[in-house]
Amino acid sequence: MSKAFTVLDLLDLELRDHNALNLVCKAGRKGLAKPITQPDINRPGLALSGFFDDFNSRRLQLFGNGESAYIRKLEQENKWETVERIFQLEPPCIVFTNNHLPPDKVMQFSELHHVPVLSTSLGSADFSVRLIRTLADVFAPQRTVHGVFVEVSGMGVLLLGDSGVGKSEAALELIERGHRLVCDDAVDIRCVSGNTLLGKPVNPTLGHHLEVRGIGIINVAQLFGVSAIQFQKEIEMVIELELWDSNKEYERLGTKDQAVEILGVSMPSMTIPVKPGRNIAILIETAVMNHRLKQMGFHSAQEFNQNVIQWLESENARNVYLRKNKDSPVS
Repeated sequence: MSKAFTVLDLLDLELRDHNALNLVCKAGRKGLAKPITQPDINRPGLALSGFFDDFNSRRLQLFGNGESAYIRKLEQENKWETVERIFQLEPPCIVFTNNHLPPDKVMQFSELHHVPVLSTSLGSADFSVRLIRTLADVFAPQRTVHGVFVEVSGMGVLLLGDSGVGKSEAALELIERGHRLVCDDAVDIRCVSGNTLLGKPVNPTLGHHLEVRGIGIINVAQLFGVSAIQFQKEIEMVIELELWDSNKEYERLGTKDQAVEILGVSMPSMTIPVKPGRNIAILIETAVMNHRLKQMGFHSAQEFNQNVIQWLESENARNVYLRKNKDSPVS
């Protein structure tokens, strides 16, 4: 992350439907600027009973049904030492699930130690899954690249190349042919789970616009409909577009698979030279379909190479046989 991710940032995240956290701040607003430094949560059940060994105060503290019931018991007994100690250790924030309302004493500790107390309507299990998924995305390794990201036949294809080489024009023709645009110009790439690259627009508001030289900025969703856009997609292939160089030897058989590394993840890649008369969109479609075949175990280039070798071997054998018969004396 380029800057600290705070509790306030967590509250401000625009998460919807099955990703929504439904968080509301109940107390401790002065601590909303506290940074969240770990993409995980902690259940402080043992700490509430007085066992603080290995207690991780840098994580978000989650109070579910069990913790809330124990706090009510402590409230009846007027024993607040362990609760106050948790606040003294200054965790980023404390979240009560299932719409549990914290006792007034907890609110006082929150204001005193500037530790925000949040509440959510979600159950502990559901909220934990959503929060960990959200934090994993926030803390994932990230970089921004200049390129065009499209979904071709269900596969996320990242188009790279120098400015003006024709990336946007190729994307426009792909959209016309029924494929989808994820974003143009600036692609935000995140590595999740250590081996998956997700690409999305750096700016969601501007991401589904294309800059076409000679025409200007076009809104793909308005021109082609919402079915022509995608908000996020896994990157499965990288294609580099470059101007045709007559002095360069380009791959003609395709027997050698190429790869490029992004954020430590190896991605299949290829270079497509661009020159007048070449339909780049069709070439990209063909590259994607050919890659699909490779994933299914059908490698066209290797099969062609094996067929040529078999043919040469059969030709050599036939020539040797004919030459042997020719040189043999006739009885």
